[in-house]
Amino acid sequence: MIHLAGPYLLASALVGLGVFGIAVRRNAVLVLVGVELVLSGSLVLLVTTQAAAADRWAAGSILPLFVITIAAAEVVVALAVILAAFRQRERIDLDEPSGEAP
Repeated sequence: MIHLAGPYLLASALVGLGVFGIAVRRNAVLVLVGVELVLSGSLVLLVTTQAAAADRWAAGSILPLFVITIAAAEVVVALAVILAAFRQRERIDLDEPSGEAP
């Protein structure tokens, strides 16, 4: 059985970095990277919890597949939205208003 402190520390570090990246960044692509870090932290937490459980065939072995699928779909949709916004505005900074720049 694995010691749980290491993976829990890794998961919390990934989630913390992701939340920091979402809160601080102005670039839409870097915000997307922050969201992916949060999803990766949750994936590490799911796998760790499943590995530490007594029942090896519980739902914890299937949930990471759903997390990976949702992350892939989220990347595709978010990049499509970011690309469409870039084509209209010619910039992807989130702090600037959507109207004409001065």
